[in-house]
Amino acid sequence: MPTRRSERERVPPHPDVRTVPLQRVLDALVDPVRRLIVGELDAAGRDLACGAIDLPVSRSTATHHFHVLREAGLIRQYYVGTSRMNALRRDEFDEAFPGLLAALIAADRRAADRT
Repeated sequence: MPTRRSERERVPPHPDVRTVPLQRVLDALVDPVRRLIVGELDAAGRDLACGAIDLPVSRSTATHHFHVLREAGLIRQYYVGTSRMNALRRDEFDEAFPGLLAALIAADRRAADRT
């Protein structure tokens, strides 16, 4: 009988935010879909499942965007049952890159208010 993988084995690796190069962070945040994900997580103030964020892309493309954000240290992913949850690593990120995330989110909100 096959054994079920433990929850820990299902959690993808996450970088230490302090070791992520600024260029990787900027590359991740240049894409509007990834900024939308970050903005939604920030506005929710809680962890969200991938499917809870309405994205204008296919499921496989959304998976790619979540992967890029995770590799840039912006989000932490983990499982609850079959749902892959996403947590904005705001405190860790603000410590490593003070003010960057707040400025980005504020600029995106101002732009959205103009439309």
